[in-house]
Amino acid sequence: MAHFVYEYSANIPEAVLDLPSLMARMHQCAGNTGVFPISGLRSRAVRCHDFYLADGDKAKGFVHLSMKVGSGRSLDTRRQSGQLLFDTLVAHLQPLLNSMPLAVSFEMRELDEHVKFNHKSY
Repeated sequence: MAHFVYEYSANIPEAVLDLPSLMARMHQCAGNTGVFPISGLRSRAVRCHDFYLADGDKAKGFVHLSMKVGSGRSLDTRRQSGQLLFDTLVAHLQPLLNSMPLAVSFEMRELDEHVKFNHKSY
Protein backbone atom coordinates (compact mmCIF):
# COMPACT_ATOMS: atom_id res chain seq x y z
CA MET A 1 0.00 0.00 0.00
CA ALA A 2 1.27 3.41 -0.94
CA HIS A 3 -0.93 6.45 -1.36
CA PHE A 4 0.31 9.75 -2.76
CA VAL A 5 -1.53 12.93 -1.79
CA TYR A 6 -0.42 16.03 -3.67
CA GLU A 7 -1.26 19.46 -2.26
CA TYR A 8 -0.37 22.48 -4.35
CA SER A 9 -1.01 26.20 -4.41
CA ALA A 10 -3.64 27.47 -6.81
CA ASN A 11 -1.22 29.97 -8.35
CA ILE A 12 0.67 27.17 -10.12
CA PRO A 13 -0.29 26.88 -13.81
CA GLU A 14 -1.92 23.46 -14.09
CA ALA A 15 -0.64 22.92 -17.63
CA VAL A 16 2.94 23.28 -16.40
CA LEU A 17 2.32 21.23 -13.26
CA ASP A 18 0.87 18.46 -15.47
CA LEU A 19 -0.50 16.29 -12.70
CA PRO A 20 -1.37 13.30 -14.92
CA SER A 21 2.26 13.00 -16.05
CA LEU A 22 3.58 13.63 -12.54
CA MET A 23 1.35 10.92 -11.07
CA ALA A 24 2.37 8.46 -13.79
CA ARG A 25 6.06 9.19 -13.19
CA MET A 26 5.71 8.76 -9.45
CA HIS A 27 3.84 5.46 -9.84
CA GLN A 28 6.50 4.22 -12.24
CA CYS A 29 9.30 5.28 -9.89
CA ALA A 30 7.61 3.67 -6.87
CA GLY A 31 6.98 0.46 -8.80
CA ASN A 32 10.56 0.37 -10.06
CA THR A 33 11.92 0.40 -6.51
CA GLY A 34 10.56 -3.10 -6.01
CA VAL A 35 9.34 -1.89 -2.60
CA PHE A 36 5.81 -0.81 -3.53
CA PRO A 37 3.54 -3.09 -5.57
CA ILE A 38 2.03 -1.12 -8.46
CA SER A 39 -1.44 -2.56 -7.71
CA GLY A 40 -1.42 -0.83 -4.31
CA LEU A 41 -0.48 2.65 -5.55
CA ARG A 42 -3.04 5.47 -5.41
CA SER A 43 -2.68 9.16 -6.22
CA ARG A 44 -4.92 12.13 -5.61
CA ALA A 45 -4.43 15.87 -5.58
CA VAL A 46 -5.80 18.85 -3.71
CA ARG A 47 -5.51 22.32 -5.20
CA CYS A 48 -5.24 24.80 -2.33
CA HIS A 49 -7.01 28.06 -3.09
CA ASP A 50 -6.36 29.45 0.37
CA PHE A 51 -2.69 29.53 1.29
CA TYR A 52 -0.11 31.88 2.77
CA LEU A 53 3.62 31.31 2.31
CA ALA A 54 6.55 32.92 4.11
CA ASP A 55 6.17 36.70 3.74
CA GLY A 56 2.82 36.47 2.00
CA ASP A 57 4.15 37.18 -1.50
CA LYS A 58 1.39 35.79 -3.73
CA ALA A 59 3.92 34.92 -6.44
CA LYS A 60 5.32 32.13 -4.25
CA GLY A 61 3.87 28.66 -4.63
CA PHE A 62 4.22 25.23 -3.13
CA VAL A 63 3.89 21.55 -3.91
CA HIS A 64 3.75 19.15 -1.00
CA LEU A 65 3.62 15.40 -1.48
CA SER A 66 2.55 13.16 1.37
CA MET A 67 3.04 9.45 0.95
CA LYS A 68 1.32 7.00 3.25
CA VAL A 69 2.77 3.50 3.27
CA GLY A 70 1.89 0.33 5.09
CA SER A 71 4.17 -0.90 7.84
CA GLY A 72 6.90 -3.48 7.46
CA ARG A 73 9.67 -1.73 5.52
CA SER A 74 12.93 -0.81 7.19
CA LEU A 75 13.83 2.82 7.78
CA ASP A 76 16.77 2.47 5.40
CA THR A 77 14.50 1.10 2.67
CA ARG A 78 12.06 3.97 3.19
CA ARG A 79 14.88 6.53 3.09
CA GLN A 80 16.37 5.12 -0.11
CA SER A 81 13.06 4.85 -1.93
CA GLY A 82 12.00 8.24 -0.54
CA GLN A 83 15.09 9.88 -2.00
CA LEU A 84 14.38 8.38 -5.42
CA LEU A 85 10.77 9.56 -5.24
CA PHE A 86 11.75 13.06 -4.12
CA ASP A 87 14.34 13.31 -6.92
CA THR A 88 11.64 12.27 -9.42
CA LEU A 89 9.26 14.89 -8.01
CA VAL A 90 11.85 17.67 -8.23
CA ALA A 91 12.87 16.65 -11.77
CA HIS A 92 9.25 16.87 -12.90
CA LEU A 93 8.83 20.25 -11.22
CA GLN A 94 12.04 21.73 -12.66
CA PRO A 95 10.21 23.90 -15.25
CA LEU A 96 8.16 25.41 -12.42
CA LEU A 97 11.23 25.83 -10.22
CA ASN A 98 12.84 27.74 -13.09
CA SER A 99 9.84 30.02 -13.59
CA MET A 100 8.54 30.91 -10.13
CA PRO A 101 9.47 30.84 -6.43
CA LEU A 102 8.36 27.38 -5.38
CA ALA A 103 8.66 25.37 -2.16
CA VAL A 104 8.72 21.62 -2.72
CA SER A 105 8.37 19.15 0.12
CA PHE A 106 7.86 15.42 0.50
CA GLU A 107 7.09 13.22 3.47
CA MET A 108 6.62 9.50 3.75
CA ARG A 109 4.56 8.28 6.69
CA GLU A 110 4.47 4.67 7.69
CA LEU A 111 1.10 3.72 9.08
CA ASP A 112 1.23 1.77 12.29
CA GLU A 113 -0.96 -1.23 12.71
CA HIS A 114 -4.45 -0.19 11.85
CA VAL A 115 -7.75 -1.54 10.75
CA LYS A 116 -8.07 -1.30 6.99
CA PHE A 117 -10.43 -2.71 4.40
CA ASN A 118 -9.78 -2.89 0.65
CA HIS A 119 -11.71 -4.09 -2.34
CA LYS A 120 -10.69 -3.74 -5.97
CA SER A 121 -12.04 -5.29 -9.11
CA TYR A 122 -8.90 -5.05 -11.24
